[in-house]
Amino acid sequence: MAAVLANPRRKVLRLLVTLNAAQRLRDDGATLPDELEDITPHDLDKLLGSEAVHQGAAVQVAPLEPLSLDSLEHARLIVVLDQVTDPHNVGAILRSAVAFGAEALVTTGRHAPAETGVLAKAASGALESITMVEVPNLARALTELGELGFTRIGLDSEGTAVLEDSMGGDKIALVLGAEGKGLRRLSRDKCDVVARLDMPGPIKSLNVSNAAVLSLYLARRHLG
Repeated sequence: MAAVLANPRRKVLRLLVTLNAAQRLRDDGATLPDELEDITPHDLDKLLGSEAVHQGAAVQVAPLEPLSLDSLEHARLIVVLDQVTDPHNVGAILRSAVAFGAEALVTTGRHAPAETGVLAKAASGALESITMVEVPNLARALTELGELGFTRIGLDSEGTAVLEDSMGGDKIALVLGAEGKGLRRLSRDKCDVVARLDMPGPIKSLNVSNAAVLSLYLARRHLG
């Protein structure tokens, strides 16, 4: 909640907080309107559903306007998602991306999750701290990223290279595919290298959000 309120790009449509929650937010440095709607925890339960964990606060916001690839000219580490649609996975990837200092997440307009409360909760505030870029055609976008100087590293359990040995260049774009389907052929073809995580155990592939954590760590270690 505090991250949402602190984001100058975020348009808040409605803010609902109990008196206690409002005080906690102010203590955390959030700026709140002087006059707030009179709301109780019971009111929020009725509005959000009894299963929702709201801690006395809820906010309705407009989706962030996605930026263009041109905004990535000075970025050094970005994540590109090829039809990863599960909001829990995308939220977890966003959180890891921000933790490792990635500047942007690139998705397609279609076959990508909407910016919902589920995604925002899984991202734990990261949605407010990273550039979101939406492209109509991922293969074309990967070509443009190459022209911007990014080394495009695709992750695939059947990759011909080992991920640890595939980091190169001053700018890295990590390209991850959907669970089950993996990277589409055109996306693979546009990558400079398609790499795998070598794992000694009987399971040879990871959840896409877990693979993102490991690849972000290796990329950040390479970039310094």
